[in-house]
Amino acid sequence: MTHFKSLREFIVALDEIGEIQRIDTAVDWDLEIGAVIRHSYDLRAAAPLFTNITGYQETGFRVLGAPGALSGPQHPLARFALALGLPADAHGRQIIETLVAARNQPGIPPVPVQRADAPCKQSIMLGNDIDLYRFPTPRLHGHDGGRYIQTFGMNIVRTPDGSWTNWSVNRMMISDKDTLACLIADTQHLGIIRAQWAVLGQPMPIVLAIGVEPGLPLVGGMPLPQGVDESHYLGAIFGEGIEVVPAETVDLPVPATAEIVIEGHIALDETVLEGPYSEFPGYIATEATPKKVFHVSAITYRDEAIMPALAAGPPTEENHVIIGTTSAAEICYELRSAGLPISLAWYNTEAALHWLTLSVASDWHETTGMGSHELIDEIAAVIFRGKPSVHAPKILVVEDDVDITRIEGVVWAFATRSHPDLSRGEFHYPPALSDPLAIYLSEEEKHSFRTGKVIYNCLLADLYPEGRPIKGSFENGWPPEIQDRVLSRWQKYGYR
Repeated sequence: MTHFKSLREFIVALDEIGEIQRIDTAVDWDLEIGAVIRHSYDLRAAAPLFTNITGYQETGFRVLGAPGALSGPQHPLARFALALGLPADAHGRQIIETLVAARNQPGIPPVPVQRADAPCKQSIMLGNDIDLYRFPTPRLHGHDGGRYIQTFGMNIVRTPDGSWTNWSVNRMMISDKDTLACLIADTQHLGIIRAQWAVLGQPMPIVLAIGVEPGLPLVGGMPLPQGVDESHYLGAIFGEGIEVVPAETVDLPVPATAEIVIEGHIALDETVLEGPYSEFPGYIATEATPKKVFHVSAITYRDEAIMPALAAGPPTEENHVIIGTTSAAEICYELRSAGLPISLAWYNTEAALHWLTLSVASDWHETTGMGSHELIDEIAAVIFRGKPSVHAPKILVVEDDVDITRIEGVVWAFATRSHPDLSRGEFHYPPALSDPLAIYLSEEEKHSFRTGKVIYNCLLADLYPEGRPIKGSFENGWPPEIQDRVLSRWQKYGYR
């Protein structure tokens, strides 16, 4: 595996495969950058690297858009795959299995490096010199209430007893030159740790690291269990610890190659208006609400710092790719650990994290002795008991003759195998942990972070213990010699 230890190394690797579009034309930080990022998603174009930002030309600061988005058909998951050290053309199953395999390994803690060897310390702002507006933070969407400096960085916090360091991705908006407005949900690990500091009557120390090595935002969006340190898990993926250096004003580790590091504390009771901000379900937001305040005590940064940014919205953008893929890996790991015959878990990005598809071994009925309703109840008991439930309001369960990483196969299986009778085709479960951003939720469900769940049964094995219907695909519908002949003559037929 190739471990890219900085955002800059990652950009070089992306550029080598045509996945960076350098934009030297002057571009405005106010909405224009966000619109370019959004359109690049729609076209699955190369990631835009803005080098000439209005009002910031003399600083050398840059913005990298769409750092984890999908790419074109040759290597659609290239940005995600390279961030994990895999080949650019790695497919979904290979990525999931890499993430699952690391969950079975002991974590590897970060490696401290000397301050002189940490690029993130090249420049330092303290006291009255602190100015968040020094950086070309974009206002991304037309309805956004401000400039969002944190859309793809790492929030780093630690429990008061020092037993657990958590690395996560949560949006943050500039409120003033030395304050940020932060989305911190009580049910998220960031909120759980903040509550521990609040019990002590103390503001929570925090670091926001922007432009970190590319694997960190991936694991920061993964629903790892409470108490698991995401940096240790990333170390297990690469077989070596990431490099860190102490922060300036708080007792927390900082990724040594981060482009920008913002240090400070989350106030106990103080709030400030944040938003609106259009999020991953894909709808325009129109309301601002009070959020927690981050008081900045230091900023360190690299020369000519690069700020990654995403423009959340309809599929497909980073939330769908990264949260979906890493959540699927964690769900796959937990279901397999429970002894269930799971072949793969996958979030089709087109569904904006609103449905999960599971494939089970085709011989599940013979090996488990269960019927489909019993097996699905076992699946529900695992998924709906904790954090993986958040992005699993609707689940489809199919046999593994379907490639669930391809949306057309999932739609075909759902349409042809799920019985319209509720007693057979879909099973409903009591309210469990849920993301509050789904637009179909009631106000009560949004505030409680809980809603009902449904699993759609697309299984055939217990209906057809013998003579099960076989997919009439190219692989199944023609003799091997005919398949080989057609494949070997494909260009002779005139196809490119």
